[in-house]
Amino acid sequence: MDTAVGGTAPGPDPWAVRLQGVSKGYGRGPGAVVALRDLTINFSRGSFTAVMGPSGAGKSTFLHCAAGLDRPTSGSVRLGGTDLAELTEAELTMLRRERVGFIFQAYNLLSSLTVAENITLPMMLAGGAPDPGWLEQVVRQVGLADRMGHRPAQLSGGQQQRVAIARALITRPEVIFADEPTGALDSRTGRQVLQLLRHVVDSTGHTVVMVTHDPVAASFAHRVVFLADGSFAETMESPTPERVAERMTRLGEW
Repeated sequence: MDTAVGGTAPGPDPWAVRLQGVSKGYGRGPGAVVALRDLTINFSRGSFTAVMGPSGAGKSTFLHCAAGLDRPTSGSVRLGGTDLAELTEAELTMLRRERVGFIFQAYNLLSSLTVAENITLPMMLAGGAPDPGWLEQVVRQVGLADRMGHRPAQLSGGQQQRVAIARALITRPEVIFADEPTGALDSRTGRQVLQLLRHVVDSTGHTVVMVTHDPVAASFAHRVVFLADGSFAETMESPTPERVAERMTRLGEW
């Protein structure tokens, strides 16, 4: 099934990420596990998509393969016009550093660095420096202008996740992958972070693909892709928490 997620975008290459017939298995023999089964999904540029499914649906494996953190057993993954299968490990590392942003549940900030240093770390690792105007814009968007000299221990959980979002944005990535980005936050702070992510997509045209188990979190996305048993199940446009929860209940029985 060729499933286009996000509609048709202008330009010669409307897709930020394309998975074509992707399968991923672990182990061999009787204990072998198939995590993804012939998964084909396209994510358009400038879209905010939540990926959901019951436990064991393949959400984490999907994210790892789509982001170039793991290689599929078969099928292809393309980031923009780049086929990830054609890249060496060193080239994949460079691609993830320069063209992909990551936001994790655990923030993954370095405690010894200031907020400013944590935000600009990807560019420092690449031997570059951020554009001052873009850095100022990103910092202003995430509401950290008065926290740049602080260290992570001096920030709340929500502020730390905002640092992680800014770090993901600083390289102007083609796509940002978020893995349960509000899982460690209380519901009020989580909603603020999700509102920020949605605002970033709508105002700057960035592409966000978010794996989540939370129907409320998914409702902040433009659409939800449901996986079940490692395969594409269905897509929901303009999600609400109630509709997502009902669909998840049904998928759990599917």
